[in-house]
Amino acid sequence: MGRTSAPWAGDACSLVDAFRRGERSPVEELEAVLDAVGRSSLNAFSFLDPDGARERARHADLSLPFGGVPIGVKELDAVAGWPDTEACVVFAGRRATHTSVMVERATKRGGVNPFGLCTASEFGGVNVTRTVLNGATHNPWRHGATPGGSSGGSAAAVAGGLVTLATGGDGGGSIRIPAGFTGLVGLKGTFGRIPRAPKVQLGNLTVATGVMARSVRDVARWFDTCNGRDDRDPLSLPRAEGWERELGTLGDALRGRRVAFAPGWGGAVVAPRMWDALDDAARRLARVTGMSIVEADTSLPRMGAAWSISGMLEIRAQLGGAWPACADDLTPEIRFGLEATEGAYGPDARARIEARRTDLNERMAEIFSEVDFVVTASNPDVAFPAEGPLPSAFGGIDAGAGNNGRLTFPANLYGNPAISLPAGLLDGLPIGLQINARHHHEPLLLELGSAMEREMPWPLVAPASPC
Repeated sequence: MGRTSAPWAGDACSLVDAFRRGERSPVEELEAVLDAVGRSSLNAFSFLDPDGARERARHADLSLPFGGVPIGVKELDAVAGWPDTEACVVFAGRRATHTSVMVERATKRGGVNPFGLCTASEFGGVNVTRTVLNGATHNPWRHGATPGGSSGGSAAAVAGGLVTLATGGDGGGSIRIPAGFTGLVGLKGTFGRIPRAPKVQLGNLTVATGVMARSVRDVARWFDTCNGRDDRDPLSLPRAEGWERELGTLGDALRGRRVAFAPGWGGAVVAPRMWDALDDAARRLARVTGMSIVEADTSLPRMGAAWSISGMLEIRAQLGGAWPACADDLTPEIRFGLEATEGAYGPDARARIEARRTDLNERMAEIFSEVDFVVTASNPDVAFPAEGPLPSAFGGIDAGAGNNGRLTFPANLYGNPAISLPAGLLDGLPIGLQINARHHHEPLLLELGSAMEREMPWPLVAPASPC
C-alpha cells in the first residue's frame, strides 16, 4: 500500500498488524478514511462523527483485537447520540438513546473506532439501498449498479476501499446479498449468536447481526469479539471462542463431508450463466477440501404471503400515527407493502405463519440429516440498477420480483448459519457462492471460506477504489 493518504487496502487484521508495527497510526488511518469518504461518489454514509472518532483514535488501545480500526456502522444499528432513523424520512430527526450490544462489544472488547453510519434500505425491508432519505447507494464495482440491501452502504464502503469493516444485519439475506453483489465475505451466524439488545423487539425471529468484511479471518475475529449471551436477549447463545485461532486447522473435519448443490434453493430461479460459474467454483472447493458431492432432495415449502404480512405489521407499528399521511415519504416498496397488507393480519394469518414455519423447520432438519452443507447462489443474478426497481427476470427467465431473496431467506427462518463467499466475476460484477450449514457449525463454514480464499483468492477492494 505505502500511502497514508489513502485508506488501508488490506483487511482489518493486517491493518491492526500495521498499527502495532508502527507503520501507520489510528489517527492517520482515520484521516485517510474521512478524506476518502468525503471524495467518494458511492453515497455509502449517511452520518459522520469526525470529532468523536478523532478523540477515540488518539486514545486507541492497540492491544485489542481491532484496536484503532475505523468502522462504519449500519444505519439500522443504534449508537447513542447518533441518528436513529431506520433510513426513513419520518424519523429523520430522531437520535439513539443507547448503543447496540454488538457495537458496544466491538468498541470496548475489540477496540474499533466507529466514525459514521452507513446507508441502508428503509427499515431493512428491501434488497436495494435506495431511500427517500438518502438517495441511492452505488456498487463500487460499477457506478449505477446496486450494492444490494439492506446492508448496502456497509458493503459499498468496505468493497469500495473506504473502510476495512462495517457492521451488517441479516433478517432475510441482508448480509449475504450485498456481500455477493460486492465481492465480500458475509456470514449470517446461527440465530442468537450475537445478541440483539438492548431494547430490541424480537419480531419474526429471523434477524442476525454481523459484519461486512474483506477476509475470512476478519469475520472470524469479529465473531470472536462480539458473540456471547446477553440476558436482555433471552434467545442469545452462550459464548463461543477460538474461531480465528482455529482457521486452517479444521481441514480433517471437512474431509468426507456431504454437500448438496441446490441452484433452486427456496424455490428461486438463478440466471443459468451465473450458476454455471458458481457450480465450477463449488466443485473446485469440494475437490480441494475432500468433500463428497451428493444428490439430495433440497426442495423446501414456501412461506407464502403471510410472512410478509407480519413483517409489514412491524413497520406499521413503528410508524404509528404517522401512517398513512407519511406515505409519500416512504420508498415505493415499503409504501406498497403497507398498503397491500393493511388489515390483512389476523388469527388466520398468524396460524398460517406458524404452520408454514413448522413445515419449513421439519424439512430443513430432514435435509441436514442427509447432508452437511447445501451450496447455492447468494443472489439470483448480478447486481441490478441502483435506483431499482427489483428485477423480475433473471438470465432471461421471468420469475417475478419475489424471486429476489428466496435464496437467502430459508436460513433466516430456520436460524441456521450461512455464508456468502466471493466466487469470481460475471460481466465485470462479483458473484457470491452461498453455503448453508447446520446450526452452530459456523467454524466449518469459515474453514470452507479459508480454503476458498487460498484456492481462489479474491480482490479485497474493487478496482476503482480510492486505494
